[in-house]
Amino acid sequence: MHREPRLDRFNDNVLAKYQVYNSIFLTLPYDEIKKTGALLPLFQEICEEGFEQNHNPTEIVEKFFNKYGEDPTEDEKVDLLFRFIQYIERQVVLFDAIEDASFSIVNNMDGRGTLRSVKEEAEAKQKVEELKEYLRRFKVRPTLTAHPTQFYPGTVLGIITDLDKAIRNNDLVRIKQLLAQLGKTPFFKKEKPTPYDEAVNLIWYFENVFYQSASKIHNYIQQNIFDGEEVGNQVINLGFWPGGDRDGNPFVTTEITLRVAKRLRRTVLLNYYRDVRELKRSLTFREVHELMTEIERGLYDSAISRSGNIKLPLEDLKHKLYKIREIIIEKHQSLFLDEVDDMINKVNLFGYHFATLDIRQDSSIHQEVLDEVKGLKPDLIPGNFNELDDEKKIEILSNINTKVDPDDFEEGMGKATLSSIYAMQEIQEKSGEQGANRYIISNCGSVQEVLQPFAFIRMTGWEKPSVDVVPLFETVPDLQAAHTVMEKLYNNPVYKEHLERRSNKQTIMLGFSDGTKDGGYLMANWSIFKAKEALTKVSREYGIKVVFFDGRGGPPARGGGKTHQFYASLGPTIENEEIQLTVQGQTISSNFGTKDSCTYNLEQLLSSGVSNEIFSNGKNELKDEDRQTMTELAEISYETYTNFKKHPRFIPYLEKMSTLKYYAKTNIGSRPSKRNKSAELNLSDLRAIPFVGSWSQLKQNVPGFFGVGTAMEKLDKDGNFDKVQQLYNNSEFFRTLLENSMMSLTKSFFPLTAYMKDDEEFGEFWQLIYEEFERSKKMLLKVTGYKKLMQNQPAGKASIEARERIVLPLLTIQQHALRTIQELNRQGSGVNEKLEVYEKIVTRSLYGNINASRNSA
Repeated sequence: MHREPRLDRFNDNVLAKYQVYNSIFLTLPYDEIKKTGALLPLFQEICEEGFEQNHNPTEIVEKFFNKYGEDPTEDEKVDLLFRFIQYIERQVVLFDAIEDASFSIVNNMDGRGTLRSVKEEAEAKQKVEELKEYLRRFKVRPTLTAHPTQFYPGTVLGIITDLDKAIRNNDLVRIKQLLAQLGKTPFFKKEKPTPYDEAVNLIWYFENVFYQSASKIHNYIQQNIFDGEEVGNQVINLGFWPGGDRDGNPFVTTEITLRVAKRLRRTVLLNYYRDVRELKRSLTFREVHELMTEIERGLYDSAISRSGNIKLPLEDLKHKLYKIREIIIEKHQSLFLDEVDDMINKVNLFGYHFATLDIRQDSSIHQEVLDEVKGLKPDLIPGNFNELDDEKKIEILSNINTKVDPDDFEEGMGKATLSSIYAMQEIQEKSGEQGANRYIISNCGSVQEVLQPFAFIRMTGWEKPSVDVVPLFETVPDLQAAHTVMEKLYNNPVYKEHLERRSNKQTIMLGFSDGTKDGGYLMANWSIFKAKEALTKVSREYGIKVVFFDGRGGPPARGGGKTHQFYASLGPTIENEEIQLTVQGQTISSNFGTKDSCTYNLEQLLSSGVSNEIFSNGKNELKDEDRQTMTELAEISYETYTNFKKHPRFIPYLEKMSTLKYYAKTNIGSRPSKRNKSAELNLSDLRAIPFVGSWSQLKQNVPGFFGVGTAMEKLDKDGNFDKVQQLYNNSEFFRTLLENSMMSLTKSFFPLTAYMKDDEEFGEFWQLIYEEFERSKKMLLKVTGYKKLMQNQPAGKASIEARERIVLPLLTIQQHALRTIQELNRQGSGVNEKLEVYEKIVTRSLYGNINASRNSA
């Protein structure tokens, strides 16, 4: 029988260790949670048996209390359910820490997709010079965002880091101590974090993980591919949204933007200072030691400066380091040269900015700002502006070049928007141009919507702005029109001149999250693929280098899943000189939370670009017949999903049967869960995170598969399944889409909500979802030839199954609480104490489940 080594390593190093450490955890002697540890495994067993026997969550909870309770009161029942929730949250932390600690054992750190394997493949195929040439221009940019899908407070992240270390060392005494600490540490935030708090929490990853991993990768490339010569390219740079992302977040102010930029600058300066102090102990030679002392003092004074003024300019720092390098080679036999090169590489990678702070705002807000400017400066924007035709509006916006003072405005969006651009100028003065040089427009769909912020930038007196205007195309119609919008901009003389100053490079962002919410899984992904092709074609025609920045979330429904496979599959018709993507929530901690996982995943992204460009030999080019099949599948899927969204029960189901309305109560993100303040739920205002997250909590994961089954079945019934099979065999892109959809199906569990099929209002709607789930599963197994979902990823599947098993009792409690709330509402008892208690149970139960999924929302 064939054994899967990765699965064996996972079972031995993750599952077996979890069972041992969890048994220690369950027997720790906490006063206030006596018996909880002993009762939880019994409750787990009853949940598993109960769902097999088609019992509903309330029956399962009641059966548990009847069997093991000593005639408990309602208060005692609730108390134990809360304690179970707390225990399970901590079991998830334990599993995370064990999986992180075993990362380098379970994953082959020199295997496929790593830099070492890329180098060896290039040597074998005699493509080393091509590889070098590509690495001189190719870049990867992960951009950390504060989208609220990470529920661990900083204190818990610290425990995970310490646990990871103790588990690697098999230090049982320390593990026991940390598990006890974990049991006593609160997970629940009583107040929402501010955007600044979010920024500080995420800068921790830059300081403690990316700083080391990115420079390690750069050093490897320099030493092993460029034989010690400078690469002349950053290869990896970092992006950052907390503190600059104003879209739907009224709490992001100009003051916070400036504070976050200062914090990034101070953090990188302190990292340099620590490294320089360490290096200075080795560089004790004449002429060198004096220079090191100057650098050390300059970095320290710059880092602690209250005003944020730089005492040692970046160019001076670089000049001194290169001088040291020269002296060491000429006079000191190149002693410690690698360490000096490492320091130089870090400074070239991170400058004084550490990461580029992007400013982002929704296009609808820019319209408000224009109206404010129009009222205040009618000579700039005429009063009848909104009645003019598009061409006239574009002409006016293109030619605005008058300085406007934000202090002339009342408090509002006009003042906030213009002052955020003044803040970009201030950040560039102190941190360098890369500190803040991009303005992103969410929900962008027209030439005007790109030119509005371009006009605002020019209203700040920034005559030759060193800033890129980045449209974010999200909905299916906007994606389809994107290339015509950009072609008009490339023909606009003022914008064209601006692009020439920016090295004829245009960054365009594409959003998977709202695309999926709008058009369903297949159509969103296919629309983005086709938009990228059309944008690549038109940009190449105009001599513009287009860079795509993908707004991806963690799960497949938001463009996540196996991201590096996706990039490796794109083919030559899509510009792929830079891979830029957003990373958020648990995807930050799961993919980039430790030095091992961060190095591995950054290398995977790098190699995906390399293999697509250098090793694919046109393999990834879609044939015309395959394109037609893909288009047909996407259109059927789109129609299926659109009809589903129009179902009269769609919004009521999310409101009444899911956890949607509880997302806002979790206090994990600084942003509201919808863009609009209206009481009525409107799908277009609803953010993708609570939307996708609510399906995930129901264990139905609709956005990751709905329409996929129907589309393939339709072609099958028409006798055209061979076309689907051919597309699957020929297209890496389609295979990756289906693999990620399989992950969504694997994380679904319909027995949890099977009771809903008997519900008078929602029974038929639940059945509709369940049938599409079964249909998608059947068709995916048919096209892949697998016997089971995720058959080709046994270790990944085993990890998902282990996590799903841990949270099953949690989900059972959540559904029991939702059913109780529905019953209380049916009785019309109004707001009472019992209702509040069960609503609190639902809110608390969100945490552990989202953390367990690692890419749930």
